Amino acid sequence: MRDVVVDPAAHNREAWDKYVQEGNEWSTPVSAEDVGRARTGDWSIVLIGREPVDRSWLPADLTGRDVLCLASGGGQQGPILAAAGARVTVFDNSPRQLGQDRMVAARDGLELRTVLGDMRDLSAFGDAAFDVVFHPVSNVFVPDLAAVWRECFRVLRPGGILLSGFLNPDVYLFDHEALDERGELVVVHKLPYSDVTHYSAEERAAKFGADAPLEYSHSLTDQIGGQLAAGFALTGFTEAPHQSNASAPYMSHYFATLAVKPG
Repeated sequence: MRDVVVDPAAHNREAWDKYVQEGNEWSTPVSAEDVGRARTGDWSIVLIGREPVDRSWLPADLTGRDVLCLASGGGQQGPILAAAGARVTVFDNSPRQLGQDRMVAARDGLELRTVLGDMRDLSAFGDAAFDVVFHPVSNVFVPDLAAVWRECFRVLRPGGILLSGFLNPDVYLFDHEALDERGELVVVHKLPYSDVTHYSAEERAAKFGADAPLEYSHSLTDQIGGQLAAGFALTGFTEAPHQSNASAPYMSHYFATLAVKPG
C-alpha cells in the first residue's frame, strides 16, 4: 500500500526551495545584460524546453500590460517581461524562487511584484486583473488541474491570453532509472501517473531523492480539454523535444498552448 502525502503543495514548496539553494537550471536568474537587452526590445523567454516562445503569441507591445507569471518564479521570465515594459506579478509556491525575482528586480531597478501561493488558488487577485497569464511547465507539480484553468480564466480580462506549457503525459510511461542511467525505454507505469500512487516514500527516496518534488501526469483531456471547459478558445499549439532525455528522438516531451478568453 502506498503512503499518502496530505499536502503536495507544502512538500513541493520545500523541494523547490532546496532546488534554489542547489542552483537548479530553472532557479538561475537572468543576467543584467539580458535585462538590459530586454529594455531595448531584444528579448526572449522560455515556455517549453529551452526554445524561446514565439513572440507572436504575446502582445507586440507589452508596455503597461498586466502580466501574471504563474508558477514561474526563479528570476527568469518575470524580470525580462518587466524590462520589456509589462507590469509583472510573479506568483509561485516557493519563497526562494520568488526571492530570485526580487533579487533581479533590486539589482536592475525593475518594478515587479511577487506573491506566494498555490497555482490552484489565485484568490489574492480580483476578477479580470490581467491581460496575460504566462504559465511555463509547472502544473506537473499539482495533482489536479481544473482549478488552475478556472482561476486563469477568472483573473484574465476579456480578450486576455493564457500561454501554457506542459509535459506530454506519455513521458511517465517509462522507468526512470532505465531511461536516465541506461538510455532504455522500458514501459513500467500505467497512466495517469503520480509519484505518490506509484511509489512508497522509501521507493521515491531511492529513485528520485527524499527531497525531490512530487510529480503528477495529466491527460491531454485535463490539459487541453480543461482549458476549453474553463471557457478558453485555443488559438495556438506547439511542441518541443527534451533537451537531453534518451526518449527525445522518439517523442515530443513538451506541449504548449495559446488560449484566449473570449470577449
